[in-house]
Amino acid sequence: MSYQALYRVWRPRNFEGVVGQTHITRTLQNAIEQNKFSHAYLFSGPRGTGKTSAAKIFAKAVNCERSPVKEPCNECDACLGIQDGSISDVIEIDAASNNGVEQIREIRDKVKYAPSAVPYKVYIIDEVHMLSMGAFNALLKTLEEPPKHVIFILATTEPHKIPLTIISRCQRFDFKRISQKSMVDRMEKITEVEGIPISKEALEIVALTAEGGMRDALSLLDQAVSYSEDEVTLEDVLAVTGSVSQGKLTAVLQSLYNQDARSALEAVDDLIQQGKDPGRFVFDLIYYLRDLLLFQSAPDLEHNLERAIPDESFKGLSEELSPGWIQQAIRELNRCQQEMKWTTSPKVFIEIAMLNMVEVQAGPVQGKPAESETVDKLTKKMAELEKELTTLKQQGAEGQTQAKSTKKRAPAKSGRKGYNVPYERIRQVLNEASKEDIKNVQGRWADFMEALKRNNAPAHATLLNSKPRAASSKALILAFRYDIHCSLALEHQQTIEPLLIEFIGKPMTIIPIPEPNWQEIREEYVRKQKQSTDGGSVEEGEEGESPQQGGEEEPLVSEARKLVGDDLIEVQD
Repeated sequence: MSYQALYRVWRPRNFEGVVGQTHITRTLQNAIEQNKFSHAYLFSGPRGTGKTSAAKIFAKAVNCERSPVKEPCNECDACLGIQDGSISDVIEIDAASNNGVEQIREIRDKVKYAPSAVPYKVYIIDEVHMLSMGAFNALLKTLEEPPKHVIFILATTEPHKIPLTIISRCQRFDFKRISQKSMVDRMEKITEVEGIPISKEALEIVALTAEGGMRDALSLLDQAVSYSEDEVTLEDVLAVTGSVSQGKLTAVLQSLYNQDARSALEAVDDLIQQGKDPGRFVFDLIYYLRDLLLFQSAPDLEHNLERAIPDESFKGLSEELSPGWIQQAIRELNRCQQEMKWTTSPKVFIEIAMLNMVEVQAGPVQGKPAESETVDKLTKKMAELEKELTTLKQQGAEGQTQAKSTKKRAPAKSGRKGYNVPYERIRQVLNEASKEDIKNVQGRWADFMEALKRNNAPAHATLLNSKPRAASSKALILAFRYDIHCSLALEHQQTIEPLLIEFIGKPMTIIPIPEPNWQEIREEYVRKQKQSTDGGSVEEGEEGESPQQGGEEEPLVSEARKLVGDDLIEVQD
């Protein structure tokens, strides 16, 4: 006999074998035993959770020669005939390929005939949501008042597509995703009987990848067995599923938390070069972070961990990472996961997410609100700025000399990672900049970014952390966190600039610059303006950076702006 897949060999033959659906099997068993079962049922739920299997077991139980019983005997002629499909009174119909009115009318015409071999004629209609509206209408009356010898069982993965008039005529049972523990226990039993040597860690990876579907889990197990040699190892399962080992996940998160972007990016590049699925990698990272957060909150809930094995490295990492950092990292990865759905370059989004996670600071001190920590940081920064201001006043002319020296050296600097900052072009834009131009850009920036997201998701991700700093009638200066973002922005220049025209109303060339370099050249420009006005005060708005200064401003905001600058202030109405 030809080889049969594990999920076919181990398909449940009684209610006890339907894993993780006790709330359904117990109800059906009691109804059969008490002869109180309905004429129509609707089984809904995710794929591979036992809907069709439960329907077939139900058909055997109501027709078993020993009925009424809680479980079919699987020994009598009725049970054996239904199991092998030789009894024509139990009809399985695939609605995906038989979804027309004619097929349903044929069923409606045949239901009036009595069953030939068993007490009840059972119609199992799989993927019933695929029926056309005409087919549903043809089924309505028969489903509401079928002959006493007929039972309908409708199965679907998408119950929201079924008309309410159909649902109201059925008893509905919602199958749920099978828990990881239940799937692992079931696979341990199967591998023991089949004589397949495999570790529990490998089975846990299979169960996680199956995402709650027992059929998917057994198919992956079958694939891993074929891939392996004598024994199914953890590496075999990782290769088949495309998942990443826990050690790799720990190393990546350790690098990100330590703000070691290089190691994290190299690890990601290495995993993708090995053929790992980028989507699966982000999925694994999210669940691993979830397990870390859960373990920190309740270490005694080890059995609820989805992706992690609580070994020493896992426990050490949970003690080191702060809950605030983990939560922000999960949000960043979730956003990356959403953006990856619409691109053919997922690696770019993963790298941007990694760089953003490096910038995520450690969470607030235990028991201390995040808001108070932010206030402490701002207070400390203000104190440092006041100290620097006092020092500059004391230095007097010497400070001006040093400023000139700094200005002369500035053009020789370039981005730290190879991006050459066009200082001369930026100085030219600053000389021609106006408040009106930057106000126009900043006023339309949110709408522009939304349109860019719809037109080109990678370009939108590149500009996500940028900020318009200054604008002239012909050019726009954009400041970025990292040099790599500046290079990526230039790669998308042909997409960004034409779309920008639609919102600004005129052609503008974008000039990227890393934020630290922007601060240098801005300070240089302010010093130059002060010197040209004999020491007069010049606000940042004169270089086109702060649109809020175009009109009258509250005294409190003005004093705060003078003290700490625009970068640390966010004014909200």
